[in-house]
Amino acid sequence: MDVRLLYHTPEPERAVAVGARLCYAPVGAAELMDGLSDEAVRTVLRTIMTSGHFSALEHASYTFAIDGVSRALTHQLVRHRLASYNQQSQRYVSYAEEPCFIVPPSVAADRAALERFEQATRAAFEAYRALVDAGVPAEDARYLLPNAMETKIVVTMNVRELLHFFELRCCKRAQWEIRDLALAMLALAEPTAPYLFMDAGASCRRGPCREGKLTCGDPYERAPRRD
Repeated sequence: MDVRLLYHTPEPERAVAVGARLCYAPVGAAELMDGLSDEAVRTVLRTIMTSGHFSALEHASYTFAIDGVSRALTHQLVRHRLASYNQQSQRYVSYAEEPCFIVPPSVAADRAALERFEQATRAAFEAYRALVDAGVPAEDARYLLPNAMETKIVVTMNVRELLHFFELRCCKRAQWEIRDLALAMLALAEPTAPYLFMDAGASCRRGPCREGKLTCGDPYERAPRRD
């Protein structure tokens, strides 16, 4: 898996604070952008994050390039609807050589399971290639390709949706691959806006686990809060 932060809103914490502060300010957003001190920005952010007034978080967004993940992962990822996606197309990209298939750790750890997995993915690709060589359009032959096939996707989310994504997918109960992705995205985003993301992650990072009876029972080790 290769995850890279392509772009984010410049000064995301200031952008969010200005959007929130404008509601109560007698001056315009441009003047606020220059006039708010760093301490004032954090005061506004503290108010937003503790009061639950999260609409201002939508003024900052992040764009990630994600390579080397499975179609099983991206099927889960696109369920987060308040985001923008562009994914490598199996309709327009025809594969001449066997592509990479993502192997789950539980399969990789079992020699017999791994052999069966590799046989199945190889057979699926060989059947795909035979159909394409016989003149079947790639958009139809792709029906044979498994969820394990490697893909690439570009994702853009605003901070509000990122926090929701991290809460669900950083949890230890999340599927292993999308959890690895969420943790990698959080590691890239947090340094750019440490105050916005300081409590980002599974719900147990901020308080009681929200999984109820399905909780893993493993409490999160909190880092010291930064004020």
